[in-house]
Amino acid sequence: MSEESTLILVKPDGVKSGHIGDVITRLENRRYTITALKVIQATPELLQAHYAQLVDKPFYPGIEAFMMETPMVAIVATGVDVINSFRKMVGPTKPEDAMPGTIRGDFGRAWGTQPIKNVVHSSDSPESAAREIKIWFPEL
Repeated sequence: MSEESTLILVKPDGVKSGHIGDVITRLENRRYTITALKVIQATPELLQAHYAQLVDKPFYPGIEAFMMETPMVAIVATGVDVINSFRKMVGPTKPEDAMPGTIRGDFGRAWGTQPIKNVVHSSDSPESAAREIKIWFPEL
C-alpha cells in the first residue's frame, strides 16, 4: 500500500459544538499527517462543486444552507490507507447508526430533520479525495 491523501471537513455542527480538536486528535493518535488545514467559509460555488451530484436534488438547498452556517475546518490528511481508515473512524452517515467510539457515534446525534448533521465529511475514494482537495485547497 502507498500513501494517499483525503479531505476532511469539520462541518458547522462539529465546529459549533467544539469538536475540531477532537477530530484532529483522532487523526494524530493514528499517526496520520495533517498536510494542510484551514478555516474556511463555504460559498455556494464551493458547495456546488463539492456536491455536484446532488445540486439538482430537492434537498440540496438545505445542505447548502447548513454548510454555510459557520466557517468550517478543511483538512488534508495523508498516510497509508487514510481514506478507508478515517471513514471507519467517522462511522456511518447517519449519527444514530454510528457506534460509540466513532466520531459520529461520540459527537453526532439524530436531529430528525434534513440535512443530516453528522459532524464531519471525509472522502470516500482516492478519486473523490483528489477532486475534493482541488476544490477546497486549489493552492495545493
